[in-house]
Amino acid sequence: MSTIKDLKYKFKNLDAFGKIIAFNVVVFIIGLIFKSLLRFNLFGYFEMPSDIMDFLFQPWSLITYGFLHNGLFHLAFNMLFLYYLSRLTLNLFRPKMVLNIYFLGIICGGLAYLAFANLVPTSFYGVHGVLVGASAGVSALLLFVAAYMPNTEIRLFNSFNVKWKHVAMVIVGLDLFRLILGLNQGGYVAHFGGYLLGYVYATKLLKGTDIGKGFERTMDSFMNLFKPKSNLKTVYRKTEKKDYAGKTKDEFNTFNNQKKIDLILDKISKSGYESLTAVEKEFLFKAGK
Repeated sequence: MSTIKDLKYKFKNLDAFGKIIAFNVVVFIIGLIFKSLLRFNLFGYFEMPSDIMDFLFQPWSLITYGFLHNGLFHLAFNMLFLYYLSRLTLNLFRPKMVLNIYFLGIICGGLAYLAFANLVPTSFYGVHGVLVGASAGVSALLLFVAAYMPNTEIRLFNSFNVKWKHVAMVIVGLDLFRLILGLNQGGYVAHFGGYLLGYVYATKLLKGTDIGKGFERTMDSFMNLFKPKSNLKTVYRKTEKKDYAGKTKDEFNTFNNQKKIDLILDKISKSGYESLTAVEKEFLFKAGK
C-alpha cells in the first residue's frame, strides 16, 4: 500500500512532460499484457486508422494515437528524445507553450498521415493500417528548437559539440530517405507533419506571434469542465495600485522580465547557451520555473 502511495506522490510531483512520459510507459505495459496474455488489443479504438470513414467514427484518435507505441524500441526512442527536448524547452519557454507545440505536432502529424493515406494512390505508396506513436510531437519540438535557436550547441557523447540545426538536418534527411525507400511511409509522413508545425511555430514566434494561443485557450476550457465547482464566493478588497509609466507594478515587472528573457534568448540564438553569463543563466533558470 505504501508503494502505491509513493508512486502516486512521485507522479503528482512530476512536471507535465514527466507525467506524459509516465503515462505512455504505463499504457504500453498494460497494452502489452493484454496482447500477450489475452490476445486482445485493448487500445484498438485509440489508434488512428488510415481510412477516412473509420476515422470519422473515432475522431479522438487524432490525439490518443500519440500515447500508443508498437514496440519497446519505438517507445524508448520517443520517450528519451521527448525527455531531452522537454528539459531544454521548459527552461526557456512557458510550459503551456511547449505543450502546445507537442500536441499540435501530434495533430498535424495525424492529419498529414490521414491526407496522405486517402489522397495518394495506394499503387504509388501503400499506406494502410493504423498510426501510433508520439513521433510527430517529438518531431515538432525538434524542429521548433532547431528553427528558433539554430546555432545553439549540444554536447554529444561528452566528445564534441553539435548545433541543433545540424542535428535536425541529419534526422530530417534520414526520415526523407526512408520515406523515399518506402519504409513505413505513413509513420514518416506523420513526422513531416510535426516538422512543419514546429518550423512554422518557431518562425512565427520569432516575429512575435504565438500561433498556439487559440489551441491553448481551447484546451484550458476543455480541462475546466473536469474541475470541481466551488460554492465559495471570492471577495475582493480594493487596494491602491501604484502606477509605473501607466502600468501597475506587477504589469511593469512582468514587462521588464519578458524583455530580459527575449534578450537572453536572442543571445542564445546568435552565440549559443554557453555564451551566457552566470547571472543570465540563473535569471533564465528562475524564469523557467
